[in-house]
Amino acid sequence: MRIFGPSGCRPRSVCLRRHNTLTATILPPLQHQPALRLPSSDQHRVVWPSMAPRTKTRERIVQTSLELFNQQGERSVTTNHIAAHMEISPGNLYYHFANKQAIIAELFSEYEVLIGSFLTLPADRAPTIEDKRDYFLAIIDAMWRYRFLHRDLEHLLTSDEELARRYRRFSYRCLMQAMTIYRGFIKAGILKMDESQIEWTSLNTWIVLTSWVRFLCTNRENSTQINQSAIRRGVYQVLMLESVFVAPQAREAFDALCETFHASLPEVLM
Repeated sequence: MRIFGPSGCRPRSVCLRRHNTLTATILPPLQHQPALRLPSSDQHRVVWPSMAPRTKTRERIVQTSLELFNQQGERSVTTNHIAAHMEISPGNLYYHFANKQAIIAELFSEYEVLIGSFLTLPADRAPTIEDKRDYFLAIIDAMWRYRFLHRDLEHLLTSDEELARRYRRFSYRCLMQAMTIYRGFIKAGILKMDESQIEWTSLNTWIVLTSWVRFLCTNRENSTQINQSAIRRGVYQVLMLESVFVAPQAREAFDALCETFHASLPEVLM
């Protein structure tokens, strides 16, 4: 059967069939990611971002930047400092990131994903005091790993409008999810709060946690060396906000939890 037209070209229908066959052969079917399961009590759908795979050099740039930002402060570190520390050329760094703001945006994406990974209620049971401990341990780990974000937050946001917009959306998601978690603890009989108290406690918790590193930097004698014990005291401050709402049957376990996060004021400020 003739398949070429007068000009020597295949008819369009044949070309399309051949293209579709090749596409089906070469390209695997799309794999759909499972939808994020949210607690049924949540009144707002919270969608957290995901991270794409990175090359080895790109990963090293990100991790080296994080290390230097944490040690020296973001404003004291330039892209040339990062490249020199890695013993690569600035051009190699710029191949992966256009500027320092792009590196900071990447680190913030990591932070977003990390926080979003644990701000959820257990799917198959009621939350416990041990879950509250785990929430706060995860928060401490995130605050410690990305402490430059909290220390230099105002400067970072005023320097990058897109990052500021992302942070506002991130902050709102965290507040909504914190309210959901508080409702879970109320339903489990650990806390006693009404909706108004849930709202202002969630807001105060967010303010304390996100401001704590800056408080330490401005009040410690050695502001460049922040230890985890000082970070833990920030969680203790949050627990004190919750203390008045603890149900009688959960009081003993709650007080024990408070002790695990307590650090003396001299220890925090020295």
